[in-house]
Amino acid sequence: MGDSKKTLIMSDLASAEKFHHKHQQIQAEIAKVIVGQSEAVNGVLTALFCNSHALLVGVPGLAKTLLIKTISDVLDLKFNRIQFTPDLMPGDITGNEIIDETRQFKFIKGPLFANIVLADEINRTPPKTQAALLEAMQERHVTVGGKSYALDLPFFVLATQNPIEQEGTYPLPEAQLDRFMLNLVLDYPSFQEEVQIVKQTTNAQQHTIQKIINAQEILAFQDLVRKVPIADNVVEYAVNLVSKTRPNTALAGPRVNDLIAYGAGPRAGQFLVLGAKCHALLNGKLSPDIEDVRAIAIPVLRHRLVKNYKAEAEGISIESIIKDLL
Repeated sequence: MGDSKKTLIMSDLASAEKFHHKHQQIQAEIAKVIVGQSEAVNGVLTALFCNSHALLVGVPGLAKTLLIKTISDVLDLKFNRIQFTPDLMPGDITGNEIIDETRQFKFIKGPLFANIVLADEINRTPPKTQAALLEAMQERHVTVGGKSYALDLPFFVLATQNPIEQEGTYPLPEAQLDRFMLNLVLDYPSFQEEVQIVKQTTNAQQHTIQKIINAQEILAFQDLVRKVPIADNVVEYAVNLVSKTRPNTALAGPRVNDLIAYGAGPRAGQFLVLGAKCHALLNGKLSPDIEDVRAIAIPVLRHRLVKNYKAEAEGISIESIIKDLL
């Protein structure tokens, strides 16, 4: 028994080293196509290896779609993009039952049956269709005509939102936003990065992307992330941080009481711990510390805190409130 346990630990150590090495290779391949945006790339990979989903917020033209397509190519996964529109129905994404020539019902799979699904402009579609996507995210299956159909694993949804045009949109309710592990904000590139982007995208050179990792390896790495040991004080730090976001509770400070209407729920603590484990492994560490929790805190908490009217009126950002808590 003792020997098998030792072997398991040794194999996990080897897997952790392989995971770190593969992550460096993945980053190098993505960098051939995507200039900068390292935080977004790391965030997307963190959510994927934690078996969760991510929300990407950024103005048009920041290569959100290209980023996800490139990541799916490097990871050798099936990729589908769904453009969300006001007339999109649940069956358009989950699939539909049709009557075939033998008069039998036959299920035709929708675009959700892929490993990586880019839900482009998720806030452009009505709540009924959003709910169908969120069921798939949570349950890893879709229900059509009373029957359940399992989705391919790994299954990862990356939804995008455009922060400028809010006319004719259906913003995701907080309870649904909570299902996304991370909220990643893409910012404008620096001057030098933009020069490089313009040069790179206006010449005839085509970059060939190597496939670094496959679905089976990703599933194994998702298991490995959960196995990572974590000290009690680090878990307590994460839970303490989440508790501090809840106004008018024992741990809330005056700034949170003054500016926040609703704080983060228990899912935030779970994602902080999982994210810290993954962040540690990606950076070559075998166990996360408080710095790993801090590194992941803003994208985990950003969409889980709701500002009150005072914070809105004074133009105070959620990020500045989270930084104060850290």
